[in-house]
Amino acid sequence: MGQPLRGHWFDGRSSAAREVHVQLQPGPRGPSLLLRAADGETLELRNDQVGWPERWSAGRAPRRLAVDLGAHGSLQLDDPQGWQQALAAAGHQATLAQHMQTRWSMFAAVLVVAAGLVFAFYRWGTPWAATQLTRQVPIGWETSLTDRFLGDLDQGWLKPSKLPRERQDALRARFDTLARSLPPELRRYRGYEPKLVLHFRNGMGANAFALPGGTVVMTDGIVELADQHKLGDEALVGVLAHEIGHVLHRHTTRIIVEQGVLNVGLGLALGDVSWLLSTGSSLLTGLAYRRNHESEADCFAVALMTRTGGRTEPMADLLLRMEAAAEAKAGGERKAKREDGSWIEFLSSHPATPQRAQGLKRGQGCAQ
Repeated sequence: MGQPLRGHWFDGRSSAAREVHVQLQPGPRGPSLLLRAADGETLELRNDQVGWPERWSAGRAPRRLAVDLGAHGSLQLDDPQGWQQALAAAGHQATLAQHMQTRWSMFAAVLVVAAGLVFAFYRWGTPWAATQLTRQVPIGWETSLTDRFLGDLDQGWLKPSKLPRERQDALRARFDTLARSLPPELRRYRGYEPKLVLHFRNGMGANAFALPGGTVVMTDGIVELADQHKLGDEALVGVLAHEIGHVLHRHTTRIIVEQGVLNVGLGLALGDVSWLLSTGSSLLTGLAYRRNHESEADCFAVALMTRTGGRTEPMADLLLRMEAAAEAKAGGERKAKREDGSWIEFLSSHPATPQRAQGLKRGQGCAQ
């Protein structure tokens, strides 16, 4: 042990400070504190009984140092540098937080490592965790969610289809053929075999979308657009194959789970972040995941259409016609912003249509 330090002990029993000699003694769980008063009274406290002061940088040493002794009052020292030297001699190990407070290099290193971990969690951890959790979601929950959601759409956005019954039956027969042709290697989730059902609705323009649990909805608008440009039913069948891919990859369910995992992860990593930060991060990462989902569904469509003897070139032409119709309706504004590299394309939840169309025309499949 080194030379004792002189200090003043406020024991809480009287208002007067008592002069004491202070020594720090090594211990298996960190230094202990020993006080010896002039009247012979001694006080020894274990490491966990002392509120150890935070460290400070060499150029910012305080003039006086206060040590919390819990139920035994407090200790005041006029030699902070001597205290630091005594701590080091007694084997005190500074925590990472203390190093960050006193060394900018350590703070910067920890910041870089933390940023890397957050990125790795977003890039690889979240999709992996969401995939594993999605396996546990019962199909009954998906179908119940779809029933409620489709009911809400029917009350607000969608109307009964006006397509002739014969036209609906012909497309539904092609859809059922696709459903019967699904090989095991195209099923991402083993044992997940929802009943695939095709519905027709009027409204929402030219569109088709998949809902959890096996429901696919195709609007009159997309059928009419394909007929208008004489693209044939194969273009529509390609779209249906794409939507079946969304169903079997459980993309909607994964989006819900991914956002939950991401929000929990950001909360644990960043703590009490602002609403703007947490919402913005969820929005941008959610859009990135949805772009990936669209690419997965395109790959699935290529594989399924190839298996059934179909082609995806008509589907690619239909996608381009859909985008052209949307651009014409918007007065060309969105197209101009995309061409100048603006944020509109960045915030799109789908990959760029021309690139998608090129991949579909080449018939490029992906590893499932």
